[in-house]
Amino acid sequence: MPIKPPITHLPIKVSLSGFYKGFTKDVAITAKILVGGLILWAIAFPDQAAAILGELNSFILAGFNYWYVYPMAFFVILCFALALWPKAGRLRLGHDDDRPEFSNFSWFSMMFGAGIGIGMLTFATAEPMYHFAKNPSTIMGLTEGSTAGNVREAYVWSFTHWGLAAWASYAIVGLALGYFSYRRGLPLTIRSALTPLFGKALSGPLGHAVDVVAVVATVLGVSQTLGFGVEQFISGLSRIGVGDWLYSTAADGSKSSSTMGIIVALLVIMGASTLSALSGVGKGIKWLSNINMGLSFFVLAFFVVFGSTMFGLTTLFVGIWDYLASIPGNIFTVWAKDGTEVGNALAGWQGGWTIFYWAWWIAFAPFVGVFLARISKGRTIREYVLGALIIPAVMCFVWFALVGGTAIDLELSGEANNAIVNAGQADQLFAMLAVILSETWAYLMSILIVILLLTYLVTSADSAVLIINTINAAGDEGPKARPHIMFWGAALALVVGGLIVAGGLSAIQTAMVIGALPFSFVMVLMGISLIKAIYRDVQREKHGLATTHVEATSAP
Repeated sequence: MPIKPPITHLPIKVSLSGFYKGFTKDVAITAKILVGGLILWAIAFPDQAAAILGELNSFILAGFNYWYVYPMAFFVILCFALALWPKAGRLRLGHDDDRPEFSNFSWFSMMFGAGIGIGMLTFATAEPMYHFAKNPSTIMGLTEGSTAGNVREAYVWSFTHWGLAAWASYAIVGLALGYFSYRRGLPLTIRSALTPLFGKALSGPLGHAVDVVAVVATVLGVSQTLGFGVEQFISGLSRIGVGDWLYSTAADGSKSSSTMGIIVALLVIMGASTLSALSGVGKGIKWLSNINMGLSFFVLAFFVVFGSTMFGLTTLFVGIWDYLASIPGNIFTVWAKDGTEVGNALAGWQGGWTIFYWAWWIAFAPFVGVFLARISKGRTIREYVLGALIIPAVMCFVWFALVGGTAIDLELSGEANNAIVNAGQADQLFAMLAVILSETWAYLMSILIVILLLTYLVTSADSAVLIINTINAAGDEGPKARPHIMFWGAALALVVGGLIVAGGLSAIQTAMVIGALPFSFVMVLMGISLIKAIYRDVQREKHGLATTHVEATSAP
C-alpha cells in the first residue's frame, strides 16, 4: 500500500480587512467573549464566582484525578522515547539545512524565563519548606515533619513537581508545533499538531475549537503564574518600604494584599509587558530574558557564598538520586478518598499539590509550547528534547536545593527562630534574606529580587500576549495590531485582579484547574499525532520520499 504524502497545507480563513485583519475571527472573538465573561463574572459577582468555581474544582479533583496523573506520565515517557529513537532523534525541526536562530544561551534563557522563572522566586523557598513540614510520608507516619529526617522526602516531592513532568508537558507541545510548522509548512498554531489525526477538517469549526481551548487555557495558566508573582512583588515592595497601603488587615489580624496594591502592581507589570510585546520576540523579550538569566545566576551565586552551601549541595545530589528512584512509583500514584483519615488526607494533599501542578503545567503548555517552537527552529528532535527537558529541570533542582535548602538549614539550626516558617508564602524569600544579612544588605538584596521578579513577570506576560495573538492569527506572527496586544495585556491583568478579588490566589487556582482539563485532552492527541507523523516520515525516508514541504511551491 503506497504511503500517502503528508498534509502540507491547512487553509484557515482569516479576515482580509477591518479591525481583525490577519486574524481568525471565529477564534479571536470567541476567546475574547469567554475571557471577558469570566472577568465580568468574577468582578460583578465575586462570591458566586468563588463558590461555583470551588464546586467545579472539587468535582474535577474527585473525578479526573487519574486523568491528570497518567497523561503527565505519558508525556515523560514519550519525550525520552523520541530522544532515544535513533531515526526520530536526528530529524530536524525544519529542513535538513536549517540551523538554530538563537544561541544556546539565549535559547535557554528565553525558555527558562517564560516557562518557570517566576515560580522559582516563590516556590524555591516556599515549597521545600512546606513539604519539610508535611508530605505523604508524614501523613502516613513514616517521617516526622520539620525534622532532619524529613528533608529527603521534602525534596522528592519538590523535585517531582518541578522536574521532568513539568518540562515534558511543555516539550511535547513545542515539539509537535515545531515539527508540523517547520517540516510540513503548517501554521504555527495548536490545531496544526493534530493534522495526522483529523486532516483538513481542522480548517473549520473543529480547529477553531482547539485553538480557542488553547487560548483560554493560556490565559488561565499565565494568570496563575502572574498571580503568584504579583503577591510576591507586593511583598517585596513592602519589604523595601514602599508603604503600608500595599496590605489590608482583616478583623482577625490577618494581612492580605490590598486592592490598591494589586492594581498598582498590575499596572506596572502589564504596562511594561505590553510595551515589550510591541517590540517582538527578537528584541524586547530576548533582551529581558538575557537580563533574567544574568540576575538569576547572580542570586544563585549569592546563595553559594552566603547560604548553607554544603547543606544545599548535599540536598541537591541526594535529592536528585531520591527523585530518580521515586519516579516509577510517584509518576503513576493516585490517591483517592477512601473514607479513612489517612486516605482522605493523602487525596487532599495530592489535589492541593500534585494535581494542581499538573493542571498548571498543562494550562501553561500552549503558551510555552508555541514559544518553544518559535525559538527552536533548526534544532534536531534529540537536541530539542534533551535541551528542553533535562537542562531546565536540573536548573530548577539547583534553585530548590540552594535556596530552599538554606531556609531549611536556618530553621533546623534555630538561627531563623521560625521567622521563615511564620512568613507568608510570598514573603519567605525576603524573610530568609533578613535572617542571613544585615538590615542594609538585606534591603539592597530585596531590591535586586524585586527587579528580577519584575523582569520575569514582564517576560512571561509579554510572551503570553504575543503567543495568544499568534494563535488568534492562525499561526501568523505578522499581525502586530496594537489594539489586540493591548486588549490581551489588559485581559491578563483583569483576570488576575478580578479572581484575586473574588477569592484570592485560590480562585485563580480553581479557574486554572478547570481551564486545563479540556486542553489536557488536546495534548494527549498531540502526542499520539506526533508519534504517527514521525513513524510515517521514517517510512517515507526508507522509500526515498520527501518528508518536508518545499517552500517555493505555492499552495494549491
